[in-house]
Amino acid sequence: MPASPPKPPSDAPPRSTRRRGDAPTLADVARAAGVSDMAASSALNGGRRGSARVSAETRERVLAAAERLQYRPNATARALASQRTNAIGFVANFQGDEPNLYVLEVFSGVIQGATAAGQTPVVFTLSDWQEARVRLPALCDGRVDGLVLLGPRLPPDSAAWLPQHTPMVSVHADHPLAGVANLETDDEAGAHDMVRELLARGHRRILHIGGPQAYAGANRRVDGYLRAHAEAGVKPAAGHVIRAPLSIEGGREAMQAWLERHRGRQLPDAVFGGNDAIAFGCIEALRARGLRIPEDVSVVGYDHTLMARSVQMATMRQPLHEMGRRAVELLLARIEAIRQQAPLPDAANLVLPTAIVPGVTLGPARSARVLVT
Repeated sequence: MPASPPKPPSDAPPRSTRRRGDAPTLADVARAAGVSDMAASSALNGGRRGSARVSAETRERVLAAAERLQYRPNATARALASQRTNAIGFVANFQGDEPNLYVLEVFSGVIQGATAAGQTPVVFTLSDWQEARVRLPALCDGRVDGLVLLGPRLPPDSAAWLPQHTPMVSVHADHPLAGVANLETDDEAGAHDMVRELLARGHRRILHIGGPQAYAGANRRVDGYLRAHAEAGVKPAAGHVIRAPLSIEGGREAMQAWLERHRGRQLPDAVFGGNDAIAFGCIEALRARGLRIPEDVSVVGYDHTLMARSVQMATMRQPLHEMGRRAVELLLARIEAIRQQAPLPDAANLVLPTAIVPGVTLGPARSARVLVT
C-alpha cells in the first residue's frame, strides 16, 4: 500500500488547549508562538528591548502572540522571583459614618508616592487599634512589601509581636514604636501657636473642644492651649476645655451641650476645635442658635483638610498630603534595604512644620458682651 503523501506545512498557529474562560498562561503564549516556555519567558521579560537569550524574530513572534491572547504575567509568580510584590499596605482606623478627611488627605499622599514609584497601594481597615495584635501580623504574610500605619495606638509591648520581616512606617503614632520610622507634626507647638494668635487678637475666653483623652495628640494640643495662656498671663475660664469625638457630629453635640450648660452666661470669644471636623460641627451648632461667625464668636480648627479649605475656615495646617508621600519614600527605602540584606535606615522620628491658615471664621475680639441664650 503506497505511503500517504506528507501534509503540507500549515501557517496557522498551534491549536490551544486552553478552556474557554481560562486566563492565558505562559505555556499558551509559547504554544501560539511555536517556541519553548523558556524562550517565551525570556522574550516577555526582555520586552521590546530584547533579551540576549532569544533572537529579535522570536521575541517579536512571542510578543505578538501574547498581545493576541491578551496574556498578562502572573503577579504571584513574579513576586516569588523578585521577592517583591510592588504593593504597599495602608492601615487606618475607620470609625463612624462620616468620611474621615484627615485619613483621605494622608492617603492621597500615599497614592501619589506609590504611583510615582510604580507601587500599588492596598488599604486595610481596622475598626479599632485593639485589633492590631492579631491583624498586623496577619497582613505581613507576603501580600504586601511593607505597611504605612496611620495614627497607630499600639500597646507598649508591641515590639514583642510586630513582625520584623515586614518594614513599617507610621504617621502620627501615639508613641514611638521600636524599629518603626514615624512622621508627625508637633501637636503641642501647633496648638500653642494657634491659641497665641487668638490671644494676640484680643480673645480672652477661648473654649477648646479637644479630641478624646485616649489620643496622645489630643492631649498634647490641650498642653499647647494651656502653655499659650500661661505665657500670656491669662487664666483659662473654668470649664473651657472639654473633649469630643473627632467628628462633625462630635463637635456639634459637644458645642450644643456646652451652650445648654452655660445659658445666661458669657459666650466664648473664640472656639478652638481639636480638628477641622470638630470645628465645623461647632459652627453648625452656633449658627443654629442664631450666632454669627466670626462677628459673635470666632471658630478655628486644626489640620487644614478639604473641609476647612472649602469653607475658608481658619485652621492650623498640617502637611498631611506630604506626610503620606514621604511615608512611602521612607517605607520603600526600608523595603529595599531588607531585599538587599543591608542595614535598615534609622527609625527616625521626622517632625514636619505646621502653619496658621487665616480664614473667614476668625475675626478680632468682639467689643460687646454676649450671653448664651
